Amino acid sequence: MYFYKGYESVAGRINETVDYRSPRDSNGHGTHTASTAAGGLVGSANFLGLANGSAAGMKYTARIAAYKVCWALGCTNSDLLAAMEQAVKDGVDVLSLSLGGAPKPFYNDNVAIASFGAVQNGVFVSCSAGNSGPASSSVSNVAPWIMTVAASYTDRGFPTTLFLGNGAKFEGSSLYYGKSIKNLPIVYAGTAGGKKQGANYCINGSLDKKLVKGKIVVCDRGLNGRAEKGQIVKSARDRNGGEEMLADPHVLPATSLGASAGKELMNYIASSKAPTASIVFRGTTYGANAPVMAAFSSRGPSSIGREVIKPDITAPGVNILAAWPPVTAPTQLKTDKRRVLFNIISGTSMSCPHISGIAALLKSTHQNWSPAAIKSAMMTSAYDLDNTANPIADFAFGSGHVDPERASDPGLVYDVSTEDYLNYLCSLDYNATQMSAVLSGKSFECPEGSDFRPGDLNYPSFAVNFKRGGGGRNETVRFRRTVTNVGTDVCSYRVKVEEPVGVSVVVEPEVLEFGRLGEKLGYSVGFVAAAGGGDSVPAFGSVVWSAGKYSVRSPIAVTWEQQ
Repeated sequence: MYFYKGYESVAGRINETVDYRSPRDSNGHGTHTASTAAGGLVGSANFLGLANGSAAGMKYTARIAAYKVCWALGCTNSDLLAAMEQAVKDGVDVLSLSLGGAPKPFYNDNVAIASFGAVQNGVFVSCSAGNSGPASSSVSNVAPWIMTVAASYTDRGFPTTLFLGNGAKFEGSSLYYGKSIKNLPIVYAGTAGGKKQGANYCINGSLDKKLVKGKIVVCDRGLNGRAEKGQIVKSARDRNGGEEMLADPHVLPATSLGASAGKELMNYIASSKAPTASIVFRGTTYGANAPVMAAFSSRGPSSIGREVIKPDITAPGVNILAAWPPVTAPTQLKTDKRRVLFNIISGTSMSCPHISGIAALLKSTHQNWSPAAIKSAMMTSAYDLDNTANPIADFAFGSGHVDPERASDPGLVYDVSTEDYLNYLCSLDYNATQMSAVLSGKSFECPEGSDFRPGDLNYPSFAVNFKRGGGGRNETVRFRRTVTNVGTDVCSYRVKVEEPVGVSVVVEPEVLEFGRLGEKLGYSVGFVAAAGGGDSVPAFGSVVWSAGKYSVRSPIAVTWEQQ
């Protein structure tokens, strides 16, 4: 289905020479994300020979219902809301939203509002965390009923090696796969534009053909897309170009470089009378340290609900191979005449559908699980170490990297009801108008005298906020949690705590004895910050309940706010 009335009311009638006024995808983003979640099994999938192998969505036997809400100039809230409401009416089990904007209070956040209605109807909702990292508190889609997904690397890469004429060499990345470029003159774009504005960024029309022909051109990052820079160099009769570290489907031999390598490269160009360089394209490689958090992946802590750790989880979101519409160039540039059936792109838009597909897998296995239970299963079973046993990150990944196999049998889950979410909103001191907005116009009166605090939401993680210095005395925060046994009938779980630096943690009771499946037991966690303590740097720890093969981990994130 497609939703366009809101868009056309703002932007005018859709230009059908550049877009389809239909559900058909002319951009590629929707095709790529949908196939990641539930695309069919395809052998010998590759992008121009790179990443060759079998490709399949996370739940490749699932049915995809696509709702097109974004067009050439963007998306409107009314179309998005209409599509999400229609999806719920259609009976979908999972909503995957690879979109977002700046974080907003929940009563002003249309994604949060529509998602709340979906979750009330038993629909799991996963959303991209955003691509505004590594800035602190840049994460979006932070409502606690949404699964907020960060992006990380896999162990697969597309490396290049840049050799300079002085013997120095640097590692880069590129989706160009062809013959090596040997001993060509290298020039900085800022001096190859005849003093034209924007030449250093390789802006369209800024390069002098005579100054770049037969040379490698170095472009600064910014203003225009990375692949577009290569196209501009190509149209200026150049053969080669170089820029950032993400792999891109360049139209000519090109590589990305990191900032430190770029600085040394610029020093070499400035100090040499006749600088030269060579580029070797090494194709597809495996075995790199992973998962590593993507720099672009938006970080926590949440600026809206600081009592909930966001993002919730991370999944593969860098250099992801997935389906692509054959009418669209892999770079989305009009001048790129290449056509492919698979493309490799990066973003939290790519990590989100991994989680969506895994949610569909869990729903098919555990049909009576709520969206919150599915979310809990993935979060508490996630791993926080990479393939070399080193920590991944902190506010970057939430609970860790998703582990689908462990998520299917998590042992315990933290379930959350609609009433719990409403109590949480009331604890944020939302007034009647704000509550009505979240409830899509329905009224709800918050109970008087409730002792429910934001941190009491039955969430599978703990976000603790102290005042820096503590006013000269110890500061204590206590939260309550309830877990449901979904593992074995009779079992005993014992708690183990990794305390954040500067905070002592007490869990009561220390043992949970279950006598049947489905039984619910509660516990409390006390966090004590010493008088005069606190730091500008967040501290992290965990609460882990263990029984036999089960290890149910909830991360702790502690921040200190200025008084």
